[in-house]
Amino acid sequence: MSHVQVYDRAMCCSTGVCGPQVDPELPKFAADLEWLKGQGHAVDRFNLAHNANDFSANAVVSKLLGDEGVECLPLILVDGQIVSRNDYPSRENLALWTASKLKTRSALPVADGGCCGDSGCC
Repeated sequence: MSHVQVYDRAMCCSTGVCGPQVDPELPKFAADLEWLKGQGHAVDRFNLAHNANDFSANAVVSKLLGDEGVECLPLILVDGQIVSRNDYPSRENLALWTASKLKTRSALPVADGGCCGDSGCC
């Protein structure tokens, strides 16, 4: 299983989903991280306002912050490698980077007689 680390900009709380103006990406991303945990992956999330020591303790993150400042955040690392920066990735990308399987639904329901059932409409 993969180890996913998220390094967020300074936010009011660990997920950023509090306060008067919530970025709509944040609740979606928080749900995606919970989904990853449910797939068995280790997920750690660090907030610059509350976990500054974790930013400086990671050499890759510390160097990038020194070179580019907070504009590179959020940083997403998978198994120690940067896979995304300055953007929250989609669940599809998280699945790709961690070799997780997404459940997909077929576009058309399949009946006993095939895609059109026994009606012969195909």
